[in-house]
Amino acid sequence: MELIATEQNLGQVAEAILQAHPDERVFGFFGEMGAGKTTLIKALCHALGVLDNTSSPTFAIVNEYWTDHDEPVYHFDFYRIDEPREATNIGFEEYLASGCYCFIEWTEKVESILQGDYVPVTIQRTEDGTMRRFIF
Repeated sequence: MELIATEQNLGQVAEAILQAHPDERVFGFFGEMGAGKTTLIKALCHALGVLDNTSSPTFAIVNEYWTDHDEPVYHFDFYRIDEPREATNIGFEEYLASGCYCFIEWTEKVESILQGDYVPVTIQRTEDGTMRRFIF
């Protein structure tokens, strides 16, 4: 599926992604720096009822948020890792096996661990830069 949206209607994009993949829990986000990966993940967290403030875990590598149903949501940012082993060292595979939502930025750095078992979400800027194209 493909949608084009502005930042103002990311909530609709988030809802569409979740509705298109109701049984999936692992989502990998692709896009250049500044494409809007973190912003979309914030919208997804909001749609899931996350109560915590969401932010990029660039330095922490993983943030854990809690929903209003007392369920965890995990947000990973692997921009700073150099090899998949670094993700393994933080228990990444256990997070994936938890059955909880896992949102992964810079997925290409851990694809060998994921082995294709995730929903890819690609974000591209439109030519004029005012909108984003979401492919999922």
